[in-house]
Amino acid sequence: MPLVIRPATDADRVALDEQEQGLNLFENQLLGDRQWTRAGATAAMDRLIQRAADTGGTVLVAELNGAVVGHLVLTFERMGPFIREELRHHAHVADLFVRAALRGQGIGAALMAEAERRAIARGVPRITLGVVHGNTGAERAYRRAGYRSYALEMVKDLQPQS
Repeated sequence: MPLVIRPATDADRVALDEQEQGLNLFENQLLGDRQWTRAGATAAMDRLIQRAADTGGTVLVAELNGAVVGHLVLTFERMGPFIREELRHHAHVADLFVRAALRGQGIGAALMAEAERRAIARGVPRITLGVVHGNTGAERAYRRAGYRSYALEMVKDLQPQS
């Protein structure tokens, strides 16, 4: 059975929560700050689904042989007045995950291609995404697909004053 990219349905929710937990576990190994419990993953997925709905975006799933094996959350955003007006509206990949055993087989690329197709159909001039520091595999894949660095986010853990 071929790979199918389609909008998520309520029936996909268990798989989405499981995959979000997998993403959080993976990112926690890199950053050490992720909420990696199932409850944390469910809360994160709730927020992602709501953000997609609020912005006219969508949650896409990759289905292989009847099983959900990946997902992508696409939102449509508007940057502030510091960006030229014609570039403010843009698509944003808020979340992307492919099950570890199936990575490197084009599933993430297929999800990204569908997100880009939807962004073009919506008429936005750009699509953005973020990659956590240390996820070099994802960064390489995005660069191969034509993405370039745009901004660098930095963090500093603060210690309370005694």
